[in-house]
Amino acid sequence: MTRPVYRFAPSPNGLLHLGHAFSALLNLRRARAAGATMLLRIEDIDTARCTPENERMMLEDLEWLGFEWDAAPRRQSEHFDDYRAAIDELASEDLVYPSTMSRADIRRTVERAVDDGGSWPCDPDGAPLYPGDERELDYHARRAILAGASDYALRLDNAATRARLETPLNWFEEGAGPNGETGWVDTDLAQWGDVVLARKDTPASYHLAVVIDDAIEGISHVVRGRDLFHSTSVHRALQQLFGLPAPVYFHHDLILDETGRKLSKSVGSTALRHLRVAGATPADIRRMVALEE
Repeated sequence: MTRPVYRFAPSPNGLLHLGHAFSALLNLRRARAAGATMLLRIEDIDTARCTPENERMMLEDLEWLGFEWDAAPRRQSEHFDDYRAAIDELASEDLVYPSTMSRADIRRTVERAVDDGGSWPCDPDGAPLYPGDERELDYHARRAILAGASDYALRLDNAATRARLETPLNWFEEGAGPNGETGWVDTDLAQWGDVVLARKDTPASYHLAVVIDDAIEGISHVVRGRDLFHSTSVHRALQQLFGLPAPVYFHHDLILDETGRKLSKSVGSTALRHLRVAGATPADIRRMVALEE
């Protein structure tokens, strides 16, 4: 049998907090129990916010915490060609299109529709579905957008993608979704609309990069926060379009702040580095996230 492979994939765009500690330690615990390889991935596609200094502090905090990885980390910033090749493959199948509406444009369009007495569907993250109609543009109009000076996003044509997918499309959930979903879970791609897969100045969104990275690294088990549960529908769709295997998923509880919201890298009180300075030990962190040895 092939040895299982797990991964922990933080982004060096700020200080790691207790939520990252919980996910890292849970990944490591499950990997070691399964006799699996434990990998570290550095999700640094956003080269403006993900700095070498942030990465240095992130690695120091992980080593201090006792998180172990079994091979050199994969840095997304070193593999942009992998993501561009994936986008080109989807473009050759007419499954992505360039869109030019900014976030402000989208907000104004949705506000006008609501002001006129209508409603507007939102994705599971609460963002309004894309209202543009560039998906109807022909080849030459799309090429003109790509060659122009204006910013654009590359979006997955949701309807065209769903027409290509084999159904039912599902994944195996070892954890639980927001409503207790576990075992075999059916995807619901329609709820996401035409998601962004890349931008003019960014070769891949999280959705595209995580699918490509997991496949290249041979990830067999994905352990991540429950806030990403619904994103698995997008990831499974992309996996099938590219002919890639599906990992087993485990979506875990989130560490919340005193207001009941998930932790943010901007909140210093929960940052591992600040807790270290205040005298916390790795054992203290494990107790704080209820993962004592």
